[in-house]
Amino acid sequence: MSRKPVITNTETIAHTRLFRVERVGLRFANGREVSYERLRSSPAGAVMVVPMLDDTTVLLIREYAAGVERYELSLPKGRIEDGESIVAAANREIMEEIGYGARRLTHLKSVTLAPGYFSHATHLVLAQDLYPERLEGDEPEAIEVVPWSLDRLTELCAREECTEARSIAGLFLVRDQLAGRR
Repeated sequence: MSRKPVITNTETIAHTRLFRVERVGLRFANGREVSYERLRSSPAGAVMVVPMLDDTTVLLIREYAAGVERYELSLPKGRIEDGESIVAAANREIMEEIGYGARRLTHLKSVTLAPGYFSHATHLVLAQDLYPERLEGDEPEAIEVVPWSLDRLTELCAREECTEARSIAGLFLVRDQLAGRR
């Protein structure tokens, strides 16, 4: 399993504002040929930001999530615009969604979601040394900002409105990283 399969053909079978669905022909090292479907997103991906108000308080957002048809408690996030760096996108997103900018932004890790069929990458960014700064965003309604102590992370994960896996992963990464500094 050390040799990757050869892509024999790629065909776009659907295209939306956010995604492209492709049919991909693959030939594996054992000679077997298969056809897979995959979702392609923006090559730059997206950012998800862990904005820390202080050493233990994260600023979460509550916004409507159309995929699960309810309000979800998660981290600020958004698409990286063409030509924008990861940290610039992270700073813009928190200015739009929580009304703060950050003097210190640290790219923690890039994560995928369902990599078997989805090309999307989300870049987790730690935002510290926050200052008030608001930019107008593209949200259809005001986003509620919810301060939450990282000391209560288990309680947060038990809530029905907190299921976004990237947010949960980002919060645990930051909690563990900050605990090492305390």
